[in-house]
Amino acid sequence: MFGQSRFAQVFPLILAFLAGMGIQATGLVGDIVSYSSDIVYLVQQHLLLVAVSGSLAILFGVPLGVWLSRPAMRGYSESIMQTLNVGTTIPTLALLALSMSFLGIGFLPSIFGLFVASLLPIVRNAYAGLLAVPPYLKESATGMGMKAWQILLRVELPNALFVIFAGIRTALAINVGTAALAFLIGGGGLGELIFTGIDLMDTGMLLAGAVPTALLAVLVDFVVGQCQLRLVPRGVNPLR
Repeated sequence: MFGQSRFAQVFPLILAFLAGMGIQATGLVGDIVSYSSDIVYLVQQHLLLVAVSGSLAILFGVPLGVWLSRPAMRGYSESIMQTLNVGTTIPTLALLALSMSFLGIGFLPSIFGLFVASLLPIVRNAYAGLLAVPPYLKESATGMGMKAWQILLRVELPNALFVIFAGIRTALAINVGTAALAFLIGGGGLGELIFTGIDLMDTGMLLAGAVPTALLAVLVDFVVGQCQLRLVPRGVNPLR
């Protein structure tokens, strides 16, 4: 089991190394480096899009998932979840175009579209994680005289935190990739290099946008994963 887990961790690195060697052999590395100043500027725009829309999705999605998990909302929670599911079935480009139709072009509609695209995994995991807390823990807390809000904060949320973080990791990874489409409605980001490279059939420009986008997705997932490792209590963290 240990050997398999180590292989699962090392294999993506080996694959990335081999891919890098292949790109180096084609001479595209020099083409990508030639856009370094553009990459630095557009990465900042990309990170701003992800940070703002992702933060809004977390601040809205986690409380919504908590609210839907309350006993008083059990009769309505699945209907609300299905409504959110419908939102995710809309193609992201169509969602951005829809937000552009009533918010104009630029940063604001991009944030709204990315916010909606990132929302469902966070809400779903917060809702499912809280429902998965063993009933006997809540019964024990009730027997100790805890109030409902104390049970939520001291028992339910700590036990559901690992699952909640998993939803956040998924949402932010989706967000980083989707943010490239923000360029199409004037939101900026690395999509400028990707789509301009496609239009001009310039592989170097295309990779100058695509490679940093992929690396950002890996980096964001790593950072949130480290937060998950360190912030989830040891007794309910399967990684510790």
